[in-house]
Amino acid sequence: MKKSLSLPVFLITIILIGCSVLTGKEVARLSINEVSTENANLIIKETSLNLKKDEEIAIWSDMDIEYEGDIALRFRLEILKDGEDFTRLEIDPTEKNITIGEIKTSLMNKTNWSFLGKNSEIKIEEDGNYTFRGILVSSKNPTLKVNKAEIVLNK
Repeated sequence: MKKSLSLPVFLITIILIGCSVLTGKEVARLSINEVSTENANLIIKETSLNLKKDEEIAIWSDMDIEYEGDIALRFRLEILKDGEDFTRLEIDPTEKNITIGEIKTSLMNKTNWSFLGKNSEIKIEEDGNYTFRGILVSSKNPTLKVNKAEIVLNK
């Protein structure tokens, strides 16, 4: 007697396969998780990848934040190729062209917001070792609580 997959297990498998097709394969993650202050307390995270010409790297934000009022967040990302400047990006994690699992609640001027969102992509022009360095900066808002602020790099 053969056992068959139950419907919930089958559906979860399909959802997980669908998400990886949508997001691509994760190749690195910068777990910044703290706001840097200009020139005083820089929280820099970095990773290096060996990449080939014509590969595309999608840049995603994995966020979980709480705040009152308004907030402006930016990831500043510096990319080096073999130790030399390649490009610099400033990414607003809330400006996404694909969003997965977004939950945003606002009540009495307090916002809780979590999401995984695709922000940008870069095309690799030459084979090399690429270093990705990132920081998170924010407008002044003492109520900001960063539970998670990560840059995810997918192929």
